[in-house]
Amino acid sequence: MTHVSARLADATDQPILERLWLLFRHDLSEFSGALPNPDGTFRSDRLQAAFEQADWAPYLLTSGASPVGFALVRNLTAPTRVLSSFFVVRGARRTGIGLRAVQEIVAKHPGPWEVAFQESNAAAVGFWRRVATEIAGDAWTEARRPVPGRPDLPPDTWIAFNAPAEAQG
Repeated sequence: MTHVSARLADATDQPILERLWLLFRHDLSEFSGALPNPDGTFRSDRLQAAFEQADWAPYLLTSGASPVGFALVRNLTAPTRVLSSFFVVRGARRTGIGLRAVQEIVAKHPGPWEVAFQESNAAAVGFWRRVATEIAGDAWTEARRPVPGRPDLPPDTWIAFNAPAEAQG
């Protein structure tokens, strides 16, 4: 298994996360149909919020000296934290890096968690169900919710689980 570190990103990491964000949004465009902006970028309001808003936290995932992904967490002071965005580069997928990164992040913020994904993304469906089972056993739930303000999109699938104070990782 490849080693992964999930560390809180700071302003010096923002350009790295911006480049990874483009890869993330490109991957998701397969499921959302989203096209780039005229300048070739994708909408990045969640990424900006993670660096600017106190209730958010951006994490940079690394393996050795290489950036391999990111995680954006929101609702840090709310009863339930939300893993708003999560991405692992294709070359590091299926190595256990994603699972270990999520375990490390939720261990830093124990308590209730939610994560959303698109049901049409079969890899995400399997990954998030496995993550929930690894962290919470069979004590997790799954529900479909409409995407706010987007009746044209299929509902998101949300998984909810509790990360104990002594969470794995």
